[in-house]
Amino acid sequence: MVRRFTLASALLVTGSVFASVAIPMTAMAGSATSNLGVSASVTANCTISTSALTFGAYDPVSANASSALTGTGSVTTACTSGASATITLGQGSNADTGSTDAAPLRMMSDGGGNNLSYGLYTDAGHSTAWGNTSGTGVAHTGTGTAAQITIYGSIAGGQNVPAGSYSDTVLATVSF
Repeated sequence: MVRRFTLASALLVTGSVFASVAIPMTAMAGSATSNLGVSASVTANCTISTSALTFGAYDPVSANASSALTGTGSVTTACTSGASATITLGQGSNADTGSTDAAPLRMMSDGGGNNLSYGLYTDAGHSTAWGNTSGTGVAHTGTGTAAQITIYGSIAGGQNVPAGSYSDTVLATVSF
């Protein structure tokens, strides 16, 4: 015996299938829970950049015959909030004889054998030399934002040097 399906019976079967899929499940068999642990670690980090200390014109004959020429530069550092850091300044490329990291004797050179002595300080009164050890550096506690720290420079008066362009390069370091 051969059964024939009509369009009406096919639609009835199809409609029953869609109806059973569309009916939401109203009862669940059970549930279970578990806590998801979430963690991260924050490491101390710092960045450092500098703004040049440019003294300008040094006049050993008149203006600076007995008076120092002073200027300022800066170190900008950004450290992780709460991170303890120390900013130090190296002896420079032309350190004088007897210079040490704790008591730097810095000099600018004209590239031809002539030198102009200068100092870098942590204070505007030029009383505390800024050195390259933790005891002679500047302590800093990070806030998570950039902090600008002034470098105070002084070229002692009365240095009899020839006219020319004098320069030095000093390495600034932030240790954390």
